[in-house]
Amino acid sequence: MVYILNRTEYTLDRIDRKILSALRGNGRLTVAQLAEEVGLSSSPCWTRLKRLETLKIIEGYTVNVNQKAIGIHEVFFIEITLERHDDEMLENFSEALADIPEVVEAHLVTGDYDYLVKVAVKDADHYERFLRKKLYSIKGIRHTRSTFALRPLKSANTADLMLIE
Repeated sequence: MVYILNRTEYTLDRIDRKILSALRGNGRLTVAQLAEEVGLSSSPCWTRLKRLETLKIIEGYTVNVNQKAIGIHEVFFIEITLERHDDEMLENFSEALADIPEVVEAHLVTGDYDYLVKVAVKDADHYERFLRKKLYSIKGIRHTRSTFALRPLKSANTADLMLIE
């Protein structure tokens, strides 16, 4: 796979994909553990890791929080249609969504609606408050449609590159 980042062409080889796959599974691996898992010694593994970070192929390391353990029990998906589609409306709406803590994902999409938004809340009462006090206070919304998620079947922030050739 060839990637062009900041006008720099970089080809991810099998070892790079193994590094990314291993870190997707456990972002806290030490360089020594990572090197052992991908079949390198520590020094070349560290060099590859730093190159992946410098090229922004690895953008950071995160923690997966068990939402139910902190009282977040419900997930809703909201299809949102705006009144207008000019740059100012899209920018203002996008900025307003980004400032709402319950919004965990938001995508500008094509099709029958403009945005697909994933919201995490404690319960139905919290969701109603979110709608009334936060979402519906944003100017420019023409229509929304909500879908309640029963349970997650798969959740990942990237595809596993070891499976994609």
